[in-house]
Amino acid sequence: MSMTDPLGDMITRIRNAQLARKSTTLCPASKLRGWVLDVLTREGYIRGYERSESSEGKPVFEIALKYVDGEPAIREIGRVSRPGRRVYSSIKALPKHYNGLGIQILSTPRGVMSDAEARTANVGGEVLCKVF
Repeated sequence: MSMTDPLGDMITRIRNAQLARKSTTLCPASKLRGWVLDVLTREGYIRGYERSESSEGKPVFEIALKYVDGEPAIREIGRVSRPGRRVYSSIKALPKHYNGLGIQILSTPRGVMSDAEARTANVGGEVLCKVF
């Protein structure tokens, strides 16, 4: 069976694993998921991730979650642009998430990046998700 929102599935897996206080979680691998995980690693929300093979021989990401003083580093994570409703924003119209304490991950013509990187590059795009 095909999945309609692979990125939303990965976000939900991360959220559920942190609520269950897991140290790692698995999700199927794809290029977009890898790019989003790169941004989360650069911004310090996860410890990292590793690509491996599942028992069926399919590629998966093993995501190492990060905790600070026993609390998850990610307090909130949610999908903004969905398959049924795409959300695009110019960089001037993009509001700061939690007054700049959180980040928004954007898919831009220059690649997937955080809102701070997009402001530096002066490029807008599709708002994929918000993280705090």
